[in-house]
Parts: sequence; structure tokens; C-alpha cells
Amino acid sequence: MNKGTKQAFQYVVPKTIPVLVGYLFLGAAYGILMQVNGFGIGWTLISSIFIYAGSLQYLEVTLLAGLVSPVYAFLMGLMINARHLFYGISLLNKYRDVKKGKPYLIFALTDETFSVICDENVPETLEQDKVFFWITFLDQCYWVMGSAVGALVGGFLTFNTQGLDFALTALFVVIFTDQWKHQRNHRPALIGLLGSAACVVVFGTSAFLIPAMLVIILALTCGYKREKRVERGIR
Repeated sequence: MNKGTKQAFQYVVPKTIPVLVGYLFLGAAYGILMQVNGFGIGWTLISSIFIYAGSLQYLEVTLLAGLVSPVYAFLMGLMINARHLFYGISLLNKYRDVKKGKPYLIFALTDETFSVICDENVPETLEQDKVFFWITFLDQCYWVMGSAVGALVGGFLTFNTQGLDFALTALFVVIFTDQWKHQRNHRPALIGLLGSAACVVVFGTSAFLIPAMLVIILALTCGYKREKRVERGIR
């Protein structure tokens, strides 16, 4: 590990600790669910390495146990992870100058990784590519480790696993609360909350996600353009 890589690693580790704590538990919960439904550690590790899509992996347990058709599984995966299209749009500027590892950064982008990178201003003394890589890679390592632990101990547990799939939602709430506390401008968060709530009322809980994302992006884009016009007017 050269000096630049080591510095980037040391800089990133403290920033990913909240994800470490969350992913070890969430991954373990996923591993336990896989184990109690008859899927061993091999299936769990393959899924966490090559699918690596938190909420979709939780649904995957039901899909595998129910032997659903590949077409249905594909459509469900597309619906659940459609939000990542909008994450990608938000990170166009940050990833524009990335020269190495961009395909992996795109593949391994999760909600929590997005939250860390979106709020990250890389110091001039560090290489941006390496900082983004270590954030992304460490987060996936945490998830893989957690799921492996869950798969190993799941065979020895006999408690009721109902409700374990809510753990991922709980982590989202924690990340949202932390960002609310550290950001002065709460307007984007309020737009997200109100836009999502309105779309749940109009479209229902099973079909609100994509309309909500479109509403949020439209509102944020209009607000951004209005701020730019105000800035040009002042100047």
C-alpha cells in the first residue's frame, strides 16, 4: 500500500464507522434470514458480493423461498432499486473526474455509501479516486462480514426472526437524523419527506417510489435554478 493509498484509507475509516455498525447488524440479520430459510453461507456470500443491494437482498429471501419466476424477480429488483438512478444523477459531478475504478463505484453504490460520499469534500492533499474507492469498498466489506456472521450463527438460533427485515429501515432513519443535525439547510430533507408522503397518498405504498423521486428531483431542480437566478440578479 503506497503512501497516498494509506492516507486515503486512514482518512476514510472513521467516516465509515457508522456504516460499519449498521451493516454488521443488518448483514447479520440478512444472513440469519437466509440460513433459517434453508440457504447456507455460500448463497449468502455470493449474494452479498455480486448483488449487494440491501433491501433487495432481504426481498431475495422471499423470492428464493417462493421459487418465483426470474422475470418477476427482475421487475421487483428494478422497482426497488430504481432510486439508484437518481443517486447516480446526483453524483455525476463528484464522479466526473474519477479515472480508476468507476465501474466498481457505480456497482457498489448503496444508500449509506451515497450518504457518506454525497456529504464528502475530499481534502486537496488526498486523491479523490482513492477516497471514494475506500468508502465504497469498506462499506461492502462490512456488509459481507455481517452477512457471513449471520449465516454462520443462524443455524444455532431458534428465536422468532419476524421483524428483522425492518433493521434496514431503522438505519435509514438514523442516517437521515444525523444528516439533519449536521446540515443547516433542511429544505431538501423537507421536500423529500413531503414529496414522499404526498406520493404515498396518491399512488399507494406499492407504487409511490418512482413518482416520489421524480417529484423530489423536479422540486430540487426548480429550487436550484431559482437560487442561481437570484445570485445572478444580486451580482
